[in-house]
Amino acid sequence: MYLESEELRSFLVLAEELHFRKASERLFVSQPALSKQIQRLEEKIGGPLFARTRRKVALTEAARVLIPLAQKLLHQSAAAFHLAREAAQGRAGTLRIGFGIATVSEILPRTILRFRRAHQHVELQMRDMSTPSQIAELLEEKLDIGIVRLPIAHTELESRPLFREHLVAATPPSIPYSRKEGLASLRDRPFILQPRSESETFHDHVMTVCQRAGFTPRIVQEASETFTILNFVRAGLGVSLVPSSALRMHVPGIRFHELRMPEAEWRIGIAWNKLSEKKELISRFSQTITSVVRE
Repeated sequence: MYLESEELRSFLVLAEELHFRKASERLFVSQPALSKQIQRLEEKIGGPLFARTRRKVALTEAARVLIPLAQKLLHQSAAAFHLAREAAQGRAGTLRIGFGIATVSEILPRTILRFRRAHQHVELQMRDMSTPSQIAELLEEKLDIGIVRLPIAHTELESRPLFREHLVAATPPSIPYSRKEGLASLRDRPFILQPRSESETFHDHVMTVCQRAGFTPRIVQEASETFTILNFVRAGLGVSLVPSSALRMHVPGIRFHELRMPEAEWRIGIAWNKLSEKKELISRFSQTITSVVRE
């Protein structure tokens, strides 16, 4: 046995008016139809809701108990309908978003703030992940959006480029850097790098760039966070190659050097599964992050 919204709505209007004709006019139904709705509701409850006489209609105790509950049920029903429709239109739901090092410092926080202001009914679940891990979870639909290195080889995924990132050399002031020789001038220096277990893609990219410069780096220290790496460089433990976004961390006592090598560049983009049922939500997030990048 369950209570229908139409019956509860009719009950609440009649409880307010305490007059069948006035209530039926407000509800745009005939008096006999209203009477039948109330009778059905009373049968379900097992007792009268209104005491009827020729002169007046009065509330019973059962009606007084039902009124706040009926109001709450109708409010919840309307809220559920509104939220479900918002979700169908890509304005509500949950977005599971993966991101990597290059997006942390500025672009992603601004995107989140702007998106949340415009879409208050969307829950964002953020996960710091490497590009290979993001791609694996996008394919398995455990992740809705990935902010990854491009290009992506998997045809099941769709992507949109956002911006270009590139490596820069980070050195303490005590270590000279030759613009003429470029990265090769650091061949004999100790290197501090992110471990391969943390991000295979980034680590392998750094190694490839060094090899293109004619040497294999001698790694003396590893650290997962770019900020930690920069502070190790600042302390004089070695040199490093970091994303250019590291400049915005404003760690003092470090010199950054452009590598001027095409191999040092890569593209960052947004990726998602073509079969995702959240295409509207994904599209709205994609538009937001794209506008932030353009600014």
